[in-house]
Amino acid sequence: MYLTHITQYMDAATVRHPDRIALYDGERTLDFRELRARALAAARRISRRLQGRTGCVVAVLLPKGAEAVVADLAILYSGNAYMNLDVRNPEPRLRAIWEQTAPALLIADGDRRDLSPEMRAALLPCAPDRDAAPLSAEEEAEVLRLREQCIDTDLLCVINTSGSTGTPKAVALSHRSFIEFTEIVRDTGLLDDADVVGSLSPVIFDIFSFELCLLMARGSALVLIPEGLAAFPVRLLELLARRRATFLFWVPTIMVNIANMRLLDAVPLPDLRMVWFAGEVFPTAKFNYWRARLPRATFANFYGPIEITLDCLYHVISRPLRDDEPIPIGRPFRNTSILVLNERDEPVAAPGEEGELCVRGSSLALGYYNNPEKTAAAFVQNPLQTAYPETVYRTGDIVSWNERGELIFRGRKDTLIKHQGYRVELAEIEHAAVNALHLAANACAIYDAERKRIVLFYEAPEPLPEGELRRALAGALPRYMVPAICRHVTEMPRNATGKIDRLALKQLLQNRVSRTAGQTP
Repeated sequence: MYLTHITQYMDAATVRHPDRIALYDGERTLDFRELRARALAAARRISRRLQGRTGCVVAVLLPKGAEAVVADLAILYSGNAYMNLDVRNPEPRLRAIWEQTAPALLIADGDRRDLSPEMRAALLPCAPDRDAAPLSAEEEAEVLRLREQCIDTDLLCVINTSGSTGTPKAVALSHRSFIEFTEIVRDTGLLDDADVVGSLSPVIFDIFSFELCLLMARGSALVLIPEGLAAFPVRLLELLARRRATFLFWVPTIMVNIANMRLLDAVPLPDLRMVWFAGEVFPTAKFNYWRARLPRATFANFYGPIEITLDCLYHVISRPLRDDEPIPIGRPFRNTSILVLNERDEPVAAPGEEGELCVRGSSLALGYYNNPEKTAAAFVQNPLQTAYPETVYRTGDIVSWNERGELIFRGRKDTLIKHQGYRVELAEIEHAAVNALHLAANACAIYDAERKRIVLFYEAPEPLPEGELRRALAGALPRYMVPAICRHVTEMPRNATGKIDRLALKQLLQNRVSRTAGQTP
């Protein structure tokens, strides 16, 4: 069957196994019949509020749980696209996202008094009790007719990522690209039916959206892991063991912590069959710990920025890797092609020669929502093909081929980093310090990759109290973007063009670290 809408998966899954558990939310469970019924009832409320309009962006401001899943599915069933927001985000960031995307509706708890007037005007309170009663056959048919207005290239969701001007970029992703990725990973042999998914990613991650696809397309059960449980890895592993999780798709940060504490020795996961990881570099020594403790599991390294639906490259680890050997990021999925280009936009092929990774294919995002300028800058004409319009996405990631013909990630081209599993634009931190909070004349954020921390250099006549500075930044930025260290300089170093010299600041940081390391206790 050719699918044009992601919820067609859900309809088929409910027919095949209506009584199978779809969600574990703490001690609460929902089977497929109940989950679909609740989503359709909520979709009817959404459609009535929108007066039958489709193709709108509907924001969701709910903690990770069954209600957030119902809301996302309901928005899709109503013929619209969801945009999950982080309930922990400070109000200025929520407002910036809202102003950028102008959602038609907001689903949130009804007692959110901290919302802006614009957000409150768009509020449709989450109402689990009202959505508990199934619709009649006529009412269900009324909702499903909304889907008939949609085509596969319509918007499925909007995912916000860090932006260089202080305004997050809203990446627009389609039904077709999610459907295709789900079908491709199945055909590649990386999925089984009836998996039990340990869902760790926050609702704002694209991985969470893919887990919804697994639920619908593969009949998978989602074990919704509370976002705060990552700080208690033993309890996290105990939950996975109790629910007999078979599938994980995680960023490596928590996996590294588990390896550092050797927790798989204390809490084994014998049911785990498939482990995917993506989003940042997984240190090979830590990966080897996982692999040794789970010899029956298949491990796969995935690569892909959010501008590419989920991931475009994958590498199934089938050979031993030395602790000092980087894990390859692999080869393209079906219907995706990559270009590795040097600074002259010429293809790079020799082992060890570095170039920027560019991607073409149907996996590309539709662009940045309501931001044609940034879309045009990142989604560009293929420089190797000028006979007709063909879009490639320039990732800004530097890669090279190894002697085995495997692609290896080398680093970032610019100031975009991966930190704690999140993609962070360092310029957004600088913008908050200088333009939003007026804390300094100039600011420059540097990423100390060795120690995995963000360091903010700021220019001011006198040092500012670091505690106050970090508290002010915490009021404007998500927690993972708040610098670990703030360094005062009376004047920023400049390069020949007058720009702040980031290399000089990195060297200054390294010199301070070296001096500190050399001190005798």
